[in-house]
Amino acid sequence: MARNLVNLEGVSKAFDIKQLLDEVSLGISDGDRIGIVGRNGCGKSTLLKVIAGIEAPDKGRVTRAGSMNIGLLSQVDIAEPSASVRDVVLGNKPKHEWARESGIREIFDGLFGGHSDELLDRQFAALSGGERRRVGLAKLLIDDLDLILLDEPTNHLDVEGVAWLSRHLNERKNLGVAVITHDRWFLDAVTDRTWEVVRGKIEEYDGGYSSYVLAKAERARQASAMEGRRNQLIRKELAWLRRGAPAQTVKPKFRVDAANELISSEPPPRDTTELLRFALNRLGKTVYEVQHAQVRAGEKEILDDIYWNVGPGDRIGIVGINGAGKTTLMRMLAGEIKPSAGKLVTGITVKPAFLTQHLDELNPMWRVLEAVEEVAIHVELGNGKTLSASQLCERLGFDRESQWTPVGDLSGGEKRRLQLTRLLMDSPNVLLLDEPTNDFDIETLTELEDLLDSFGGTLLVISHDRYFLERVCDRFVGLLGDGELRDLPRGVEQYLEQRESMIDLANQAETSVKKVSNAAQERQIKKDIARLDRQIEKANIKLASLLAEEDAVSFTPERLIELAAGIASTKDSLVTLEAEWLSATLSLEN
Repeated sequence: MARNLVNLEGVSKAFDIKQLLDEVSLGISDGDRIGIVGRNGCGKSTLLKVIAGIEAPDKGRVTRAGSMNIGLLSQVDIAEPSASVRDVVLGNKPKHEWARESGIREIFDGLFGGHSDELLDRQFAALSGGERRRVGLAKLLIDDLDLILLDEPTNHLDVEGVAWLSRHLNERKNLGVAVITHDRWFLDAVTDRTWEVVRGKIEEYDGGYSSYVLAKAERARQASAMEGRRNQLIRKELAWLRRGAPAQTVKPKFRVDAANELISSEPPPRDTTELLRFALNRLGKTVYEVQHAQVRAGEKEILDDIYWNVGPGDRIGIVGINGAGKTTLMRMLAGEIKPSAGKLVTGITVKPAFLTQHLDELNPMWRVLEAVEEVAIHVELGNGKTLSASQLCERLGFDRESQWTPVGDLSGGEKRRLQLTRLLMDSPNVLLLDEPTNDFDIETLTELEDLLDSFGGTLLVISHDRYFLERVCDRFVGLLGDGELRDLPRGVEQYLEQRESMIDLANQAETSVKKVSNAAQERQIKKDIARLDRQIEKANIKLASLLAEEDAVSFTPERLIELAAGIASTKDSLVTLEAEWLSATLSLEN
């Protein structure tokens, strides 16, 4: 029988005047896998902190099993400034204790690749955001915990890291997991229940993200049907009250069929033919032609002999390991850098917009709407569709009130949304998006995807969000760190397979080198043992000779003193030689 780990009974929590949790009651048991979703600022992180005991509820009760251990991965990774990664992850545990544990080595290899030993000696304060996130995950996964609470664990993780983390959690059947993440692929891979935080309440759904979306749509359909029945009663009442001549010409008419269509039919996300026609009209036949291009960053060669055509209406996802050159490739297409060899041909009708990972161009004194209208008042999406600056702001999560917020008061995720909104207002026909989903909640991501569905130009996206990539892109290319650009007809799954094959080949090569090295080392040890055997034999002969002479000159004090010193020195040499011989012999046996 599953053990109950945590119970919340009538829990409420507010900050200032905003009620984040309102009379919430729920529980978590052994092996539960719960995904927590909701808009940014709705109280998801606060819920995790209340469960972990970091925040006390204003009202209600939280009970935890007495022998239960909880770990929390928060959005901010902190440690003592002087602490090393080894201190943070392993504490005082000696290397010989953890190095022989296959589970710990597997976690290190999965999160840090082949660089774990080097990383352990670095100071935590000197790590990048992505490295800190991996270190925090490693500590949680190594500790003996019953429940782990993960707040955006996939931030800064690449596609491989997210895939490894999902496999690892799925292998640990008895571990309870509650996770907040905007990575919908990860939610589907790991969770089997979903909590949605809405207006201080928790709405529960069975299944991962996909099941949650379908169940929520079904609830909306049922709510619409109930509203329809209520409207029918109202119509009957109106008919009764307003009988007579006016009623013959004025009758209320209500239609509530749209929600039923949501479930009964599944239209494609975008009309590919219509978008391609729009793209051809706007872009012409040439967008980008990369011909045998080579790109370098200082002395390092990033891309070598790349040949690649990007056409009108293409929607391409770019995946690859960190440092392989994804952003460099995007910068080359945007015209920020030039290839060191080969050439890049850009179509004369191309009007690109490049969403970088930086926020430098935003003036903190602007209001949100002013920042958008500074670019344009209206934007054309294609197919006769236009949006005003205010409407586009609303699509990307800025309601009427927040459109008058100063840019300097926005969070990082809100500034990211504003940056994207400004790009779209400039009516580009080529969008180059470098990690567009950072810090977005799921509802904003859904709106962004819907917006990109109607974008008729060419779209190139770098993202670690696998769900987002597969949702908005039709083609994929991969950079695996060897300077080549590979076409991936089967998408992200094919990329992961190729990466795994490359890692296996690298491990095989390393094993072969170790075998050669071990064979050479074994030959050297045998030579050392033979040398030590000879030296020990000579030392024993010398000692026997000195002892015999000592007996013969027992009445010559001066000579006896010399012999005694020689005998002591020879015995010391023998002890040293025998210790070296024993060490070499043990090394050979091991």
